Amino acid sequence: MTEFEVQNPTPAVETFDLVRRFGVFTAVDHLNLRVQRGSFFGFLGPNGAGKSTTIKVLTGLLGPSSGKIRVLGRDLAVETLEVKRRIGVVPEDLNLFERLTGAEMLAFTGRMYGLQKSEIAERAPELLELMELESEPKKLIVEYSHGMKKKLSLACALIHRPEILFLDEPFEGVDAIASRTLKDLLSRLTERGLTVFLTSHVLEIVERLCSDIAIISQGKLLAAGSLDELKKGIPVEGDGERLRPVSLEEYFIHIVGGTRISGEEEVLQWLG
Repeated sequence: MTEFEVQNPTPAVETFDLVRRFGVFTAVDHLNLRVQRGSFFGFLGPNGAGKSTTIKVLTGLLGPSSGKIRVLGRDLAVETLEVKRRIGVVPEDLNLFERLTGAEMLAFTGRMYGLQKSEIAERAPELLELMELESEPKKLIVEYSHGMKKKLSLACALIHRPEILFLDEPFEGVDAIASRTLKDLLSRLTERGLTVFLTSHVLEIVERLCSDIAIISQGKLLAAGSLDELKKGIPVEGDGERLRPVSLEEYFIHIVGGTRISGEEEVLQWLG
C-alpha cells in the first residue's frame, strides 16, 4: 500500500448496482466497481461491452438509469460539479475546438476549471513541452495529426491537477513515438498518486501499465482484481483445482468466451 493510499483510504471510484439503459437496451447492467486511489485501473471488454458508456456515466456526461456512484468519496448525483472539478477526462472523440491553437485550448480549459491566468501561464507551456507540442505555437488544432490531438487532449485533462484521470482508448490511432510518450507520462503520474482509469483494446499496453483490472461483457462485470491475481491462471482442463499461469490476453479471451479459428482449411475457402 502506498503512502497516498494510507492518507486517502476512501476508494477513488465506487459503483453500486449501476445501470444505464438506452430504451430497451441495457448498456451497463448492475455494475459494481471499486477502484483504489493511486491505482492504474484497466477497464476491459470486447467492442460494445459498455466501457465508453460506463466512463460517460462515471464522469457525469450521462446520467445513470439506476444505481449509485461515489467518486473520491462524494456522491456523484449530489456533488456533480465538485467531482468534475477534481477529475480529468480524455474521451474517445476528444472534443477539441479545432480553430484554436494548442496554447489557446489549454488556456480556455484552464479558465473553465477556475484557474488563474498566472497558473495557466505557468502550466500551459510546461504541458506543451512535455507533450512535444511547443515547436509550432501558431499551428491550429485542425492541422494537428491524430496523435498530436490525443496528446493535447491529455494536456487539457491534466492542467487543473486532477485526482483521477479517465482515459477512453488513449492509444488508438497513435504512432509508436507518441504512444511511448503517453505511457511514460502515465506511469510517472501514478507513481505520484494520481488514479488512472483506462479503457484500451491494446492488451499488451494494459498488461504493462495497469495494476488492477476489471473485465465486462454485455454490460456485466465478469472479473475484477489485481493483474497479478488474474494472471495466476485459468483452470487446467480435467483438473479444475490446478491453475495454469496465462497472459492477460489469454485470460481475457477465456473470460469473455472468445473463439479462435481452428485451422487454415476453415478460413475463407473462396479465396482459394
